[in-house]
Amino acid sequence: MGISLQAIRSAARRSGSGSRVLLFVLECALGILAVFMVGLLAHWFQWLLPVSELLCLLIVVPTALLSGFWQAVIVSLSAVLVQSYFTAHNSLLGPARDPAATVTLLVFVGTALVISRLSARVTRHARSAESWGDQMHDLYEFTRRTLQMNLHVEPGAQLAELVHEIFALEAVVVFDSDLHETYQAGYWHENPQEIAQNVYYFETSDDDPVTGISRRVLRLGNIPIGSLVVRGEISPLTCNAIASLIAITFDRYRAFANESRIETERRTEQLRSTVLDSLAHAYKTPLTAIRAASTGLSEMGKLSAAQSDLVSLIDEQTGLLNELTARLLTTARLDAGEVTIHAEPIGVASLVDEVVASLSDRLASMKVAIEVPDDALIVCCDRQLMVMLLTQYIDNACKYSIYGTTITIRAAKMKQEVLFSVHSYGPVIPMEDRERIFDRYYRSASSLTRAAGTGIGLSVAKRVASIHGGHVWVTSDEEEGTTFYAAIPHSEQKRKAL
Repeated sequence: MGISLQAIRSAARRSGSGSRVLLFVLECALGILAVFMVGLLAHWFQWLLPVSELLCLLIVVPTALLSGFWQAVIVSLSAVLVQSYFTAHNSLLGPARDPAATVTLLVFVGTALVISRLSARVTRHARSAESWGDQMHDLYEFTRRTLQMNLHVEPGAQLAELVHEIFALEAVVVFDSDLHETYQAGYWHENPQEIAQNVYYFETSDDDPVTGISRRVLRLGNIPIGSLVVRGEISPLTCNAIASLIAITFDRYRAFANESRIETERRTEQLRSTVLDSLAHAYKTPLTAIRAASTGLSEMGKLSAAQSDLVSLIDEQTGLLNELTARLLTTARLDAGEVTIHAEPIGVASLVDEVVASLSDRLASMKVAIEVPDDALIVCCDRQLMVMLLTQYIDNACKYSIYGTTITIRAAKMKQEVLFSVHSYGPVIPMEDRERIFDRYYRSASSLTRAAGTGIGLSVAKRVASIHGGHVWVTSDEEEGTTFYAAIPHSEQKRKAL
């Protein structure tokens, strides 16, 4: 009977208010009928009053458990009336009125109240536990599905669909602030993009029981990265867990994208170095042939003035191409880690003089000042590589310095390093370019129209300094001019390191 009554109650709850009233009347009628049958039996068999009251109490208790407080109160009142009626006609007690009727009613009502409240509390706890168990299962499923997501594509749309499907919500919208994209699932009466962006920008996380809308800011630590808005039946704790899982998925996607980008850049750089090395080797042979031919023409004599000028031009441009090819080869080998450093103590003054002498043609029309206060200063380095670094700095100054100004080359000991610097007056290098100017192929926008170049030289200078355990930087100011620096560890320290 209990199982059948529970089934009837569940069906009535799913129906309208009319069905609930009929159920209430049916439960009360069943209880009153049972009480009447007990009273009738007690009168027929001449049971004592305590026995019939105990039987009525056994009817009130199940009514309170299965039906509720008010049904139990009505059944209790009917039990008192029935007992009073049959007691009045009981030949053993006589027609006197039973003075315990009021006490019996109070006992029945009190018992019904306590039992119904305990039953309601247990029922609520059971439903809460069942609901929480279902939500835990949904959260597990959502976590499992997010871990299996394809992170090669943006996860926002997949996440919105998963939340909508797994948690059976009416509508879901997810906002990714990094991509500034909004993803939705389900039907929204309002503009979901505006709702989600307002949650992110105003950082409003709340639950509205009237509209059934829950809002959450997606965070990584304390940093907001997006927002989640859902409409439907869901607990605040579950909504918090969903928001955290979405934030973690966004972070995984970005980490995966960065890793893929870095790997792609590494492979591209490796391919670029291989191509540079191949091209440089391929250029060596024809350059050698051209230079030999132009040298042979010069030695043959009997050339007119115009022919001699052409041969000289061929020699000059061949030398520039040969220098560029050597630089490309060195760059490729530096990036591939194929350059072996032959470190030895070298006098700084003689090193600077050697570089200046090799650039005598370029510096013929320039004012050059060399400042090396300590003639005995030495640095432990690879001579060929350091020549390349200083050559690049001085050649760069020749390209961009204003005609008539002085190029100043300095070298001095600063703590445990030898500081090389080349100063000149020319176009100011913008602040945002001062780090990137040492990247390969990067050229400052302010220099694109001033002088020809490949964007390779300064990257070679940076790599040479790095190999020696040093570093490079640049300062640039309209009044103070532009200075390129290279700090190389001092000889004693370098010997220990090597």
